[in-house]
Amino acid sequence: MKQVLQSAKTGEIEVAEVPDPKLLPGCVLVRVAASLVSAGTERASAEFASKSLFQKARARPDLVRDVIGKVRRDGIISAMSAVQSRLDMPAALGYSSAGTVVAVAPDIADIHVGDRVACAGAGYAVHAEFACVPRLLLAKIPSDSTTFEEAAFTTVGAVALHGIRIAEVKLGDTVAVIGLGLLGQLTVQLLKAAGCNVLGMDILSGRSELGLHLGADASSVSADDFMRLCSEQTHGNGVDAVLIAAETPSSDPVNLAGEIARDRGVVVAVGTVGMNIERKIYYEKEIDFRISRSYGPGRYDSAFEQEGRDYPIGYVRWTETRNMEAFLRLLAEGKLDLRSLITHRFSIHQAQSAYRLISGGSDPPSLAVVITYDEAAERIQRLELVHRERSVPSPKEKSVNVGLLGAGSFATGTLLPAMNKAEGINLVGVCAASGSHSRHAGEKFGFRYCATNDDQIINDANINTVVIATRHNLHAPQISSSIRAGKNVFCEKPLCLTKEELAEIVRVYLGSPKRQLLMVGFNRRSAPMAVRLKEFVDGIRGPLALHYRVNAGYIPRDHWVNNPKIGGGRIVGEVCHFIDFLAFLAGAAPVEVFTRSLPNSGEYSNDNVVISLQFANGSQGTISYLANGDRAYSKERVEVFGGKSAAVLEDFRRLELVRQGKKQIIRSWVRQDKGHRAEWRAFAQAMLTGNQSPIPFEEIVTNTLATLAAVSSQSTGKAVSVDTEEFMATARISDDSLDDSPLRSEL
Repeated sequence: MKQVLQSAKTGEIEVAEVPDPKLLPGCVLVRVAASLVSAGTERASAEFASKSLFQKARARPDLVRDVIGKVRRDGIISAMSAVQSRLDMPAALGYSSAGTVVAVAPDIADIHVGDRVACAGAGYAVHAEFACVPRLLLAKIPSDSTTFEEAAFTTVGAVALHGIRIAEVKLGDTVAVIGLGLLGQLTVQLLKAAGCNVLGMDILSGRSELGLHLGADASSVSADDFMRLCSEQTHGNGVDAVLIAAETPSSDPVNLAGEIARDRGVVVAVGTVGMNIERKIYYEKEIDFRISRSYGPGRYDSAFEQEGRDYPIGYVRWTETRNMEAFLRLLAEGKLDLRSLITHRFSIHQAQSAYRLISGGSDPPSLAVVITYDEAAERIQRLELVHRERSVPSPKEKSVNVGLLGAGSFATGTLLPAMNKAEGINLVGVCAASGSHSRHAGEKFGFRYCATNDDQIINDANINTVVIATRHNLHAPQISSSIRAGKNVFCEKPLCLTKEELAEIVRVYLGSPKRQLLMVGFNRRSAPMAVRLKEFVDGIRGPLALHYRVNAGYIPRDHWVNNPKIGGGRIVGEVCHFIDFLAFLAGAAPVEVFTRSLPNSGEYSNDNVVISLQFANGSQGTISYLANGDRAYSKERVEVFGGKSAAVLEDFRRLELVRQGKKQIIRSWVRQDKGHRAEWRAFAQAMLTGNQSPIPFEEIVTNTLATLAAVSSQSTGKAVSVDTEEFMATARISDDSLDDSPLRSEL
């Protein structure tokens, strides 16, 4: 399909051919008929993307601080590599569209194939021939008389409607609208439909006149005239409410709003404007200044938008979804004139012209720009990527022929660069739920094709190794499917989210006649300084005392990692790394785990924990995993004591070894190396030579069990044993299936 993408590095717009999006749970697949280009919002995004790196830094000092902190922690090369990876990822443009439903996820009952719908949301209602949209970010079009072009205005209409609700205007109120662009013109019409006396102001005379045509009772093109107009219309009292729909860094609209508002009036900022408020104006009238947040309640709430958890109507009358539905009803009833707002139309093939128009200005200026789509256009189901820079060889039987599932920032910024450094790697196919992400990874790293269907990768006979870098809830089923298909598997941590999933993986792996390699991305044990540390502690006789301090940093409670069904929480998602690393250093399996949590004030997601580990050889380990620190401080510190020796590993950039009064310090001044490259070299070599996996399967199982035990201990407040034999019994693996298993000795 065709999709409009923007380079985050240069701001360049392209109409790219990408795979159709995958239908995800809780979503519908929509064939887009029309989408709206927002001259304000999307122009601002395009202008920012086109800035130089220095200009971007000046505009976003908060991001500069993040980069400086990463340089201090990880080194300049690692930091710049992360920045470059983010800038390389194309942005999918668009957030307001309409079309016809062509597929529906099984968990949705009130939307059907063939329904005409309006869609909302950046990243969802994109400028593309097809879009995968969560249920609560779309609304049915109630009337066949409503065109798709009109319905494509719904998202912006919901923004205007929510601003009006925030102002709490009533029938008969006099309301001023500052800024008569697209958002302002919709606001004027909605206010008029609500029975308000509407006064409009815009510095462009054409827009001021259009406002009068669409229902404004009076309008002006200058601030002084507008103040006189508002005074005359209200007999000197001032307007009841002001809605600012302008887009400007200037604070003039906010202060003008204060001048024209009545005593104890309401001012609502709907557009993006400067907010250097003159206190005297607002103080003397005790004006209520409010900011309207996008489409309405539910916006920016992942539980609402992505998981479909609607708010009860008795408590939240107007959510973003219900605002969309209300706008469509008004449209169906003929109370809104949207055709007068459309100044330009472009087909999807001409989308670049649309963005040149809104970025360069036009005479007369553009207002609403609509992109249209040809339903009969031929589409490419499986995109073959042609590279001018280098040819891609066909897969060879004696090579590691890789199919990648997942093409997010970690896969493209860390995993794929590490894979490209290993010998014998042949990149065949890449799959991501987003067609644009799949295409980007395919072109950048030289895959033969890209896709959005997992089965295409798993069942490809040219692929002998599946690499899994998707969200955590997908790992277990993708591992099992890949093993059943006879593939070797490399899975980024974690292996799975539950003991039931782990049991299924064990059953499938041990039941496979080929007994392929299964590897988990516990990369830290492959880091050069970790290898040196392991050599040092292997010379110690007797048990070790190990401490791993992790300054993990705060992430929001609604982040997908904290969702128990998707990310599994931070212990499962990240602490598994540190449990594996301590087991690696101890040279023994963990046999008991006890987790204590810091009291949770509600700000955190129970991700401040101290985990105690007892190992089979008597060694003791402690992991302090903390989200309540400062990211500017080092992230990871490992301390090892035993046999009259001591060692400290600081952020994989400094290693200190002390024995018999002698101290050795190893430093890396430029690059932090956490072992991703060495891990992949070892994994590729094992596949090419037919050797065992660099991390034995039984260690992967045991350390995953220990991670799940840490979660269990956190909830029960009791120590939890890690017993592989008991786990195998509950997994109900027959004796015959274990005859040739490396786990037989453990049982």
